[in-house]
Amino acid sequence: MARSVELAILLIIISTTLGLYFINLLVLDLNIVQNPPQHSAWLVHGIRNILGYSTVFLPGYLIYCYIKKTNYLNVSGRGLIGAIIRTCFGEDELPSVTPSTHVLSKTTRTPLQNASLLMFYFIGLQVSYLLWGVLQEKVMTQKYKNSSEEATYFKDSQFLVFMNRILAFILSAIVIFCSRQPRHKCPLYKYVFCSFSNIMSSWCQYEALKYVSFPSQVLAKASKTIPVMIMGKVISKTKYEFYEYVTALILSIGMLCFLLDTGEGKPNNPTTAFSGVILLCSYIIFDSFTSNWQGKLFKTYEVKPIQMMCFVNFFSCIFTFTSLLQHGGLLESVKFMFQYPRFVLDIIILSACSASGQMFIYSTIDTFGPLVFIIISTIRQCFSVLLSCIIYNHDINFLGGIGLFLVFFSILLKIYCGYRLRKIRQQNAALLKN
Repeated sequence: MARSVELAILLIIISTTLGLYFINLLVLDLNIVQNPPQHSAWLVHGIRNILGYSTVFLPGYLIYCYIKKTNYLNVSGRGLIGAIIRTCFGEDELPSVTPSTHVLSKTTRTPLQNASLLMFYFIGLQVSYLLWGVLQEKVMTQKYKNSSEEATYFKDSQFLVFMNRILAFILSAIVIFCSRQPRHKCPLYKYVFCSFSNIMSSWCQYEALKYVSFPSQVLAKASKTIPVMIMGKVISKTKYEFYEYVTALILSIGMLCFLLDTGEGKPNNPTTAFSGVILLCSYIIFDSFTSNWQGKLFKTYEVKPIQMMCFVNFFSCIFTFTSLLQHGGLLESVKFMFQYPRFVLDIIILSACSASGQMFIYSTIDTFGPLVFIIISTIRQCFSVLLSCIIYNHDINFLGGIGLFLVFFSILLKIYCGYRLRKIRQQNAALLKN
């Protein structure tokens, strides 16, 4: 039985992949895809990218349904196909083993060592993401010149996502290979959902820079508290404190003030402005799902942060590479790299900053907890806005300044209230024990 099921699985992969590939080729030949309207080019490109992802997602979904129907996981043999299917779809019930050396490393550090390590993570995060933000805005909004002094923009946001993810995957895979990790129990297919939402949020983030200023985008990131809370209720049934709703309201008001009064950053064309708002909202929705889904995997399967980084980026590489290969974006972007050498340097530094930034994020959360990371991230967002305004001459008027203050005040207020609430609960618990 196992052999016949494996042959059927191979047939599903080959038939659905080829079928979707030829359908995508027909779609890509349409005039609206070849020459999309300028005001809705982002929408056409987004649909084109998703069609490319479908050649990976749909065969995987059909295989999942088929192995559940045939109960293949219980009869799979010791062959290569059986091993791959079990790794992708099987639930590992073995208990996780946390290395004792990891625990000791946390408990034996002196206060000075902790302070030095925190400072190292702080500087690493600031440098990585401040440089990443500046280069991100440059790549998407500034023209590149070739040897003939011809200037043009780089347009394919998905290629930037691919370059960022492949370097992050390689870096995290090296760390896993060179260090002792707990046994991995999560079925690989569960990373597909947050991988897809992750690349879509990144793509929306890059595309939005064609329509809104970088400071507006940073403030939109900071104001994703309400969508995250809504997504948390939907996915994880999370309950929130009263102060969290208050700070979310303050944050939203601040964001509104900033977007209404950011001078040069406002697009003059209503259609362009609408496109920018849609992309920012899409970014927030996708990013909110990513964080909540990852949180669910952390809790359910005790996944280590570096494992999460590795497997999410692995599937992101597969999705983006497949889509780029199908619509020709990969060859066009490589050609652009040869014609504009300055772009090569920018893309290498951009990808290195993204990968190192992810490493610092996971290391900070793993060592000092999410509260410390949120504080560092808030400081970084303030620096990002100021640096972008200085380098690219974005104007922030009085109302925009008030909005900027309200956004970051609400974040710091939320951090403080959360800290105080935890302290009060700890004191009450200690009193009950006594």
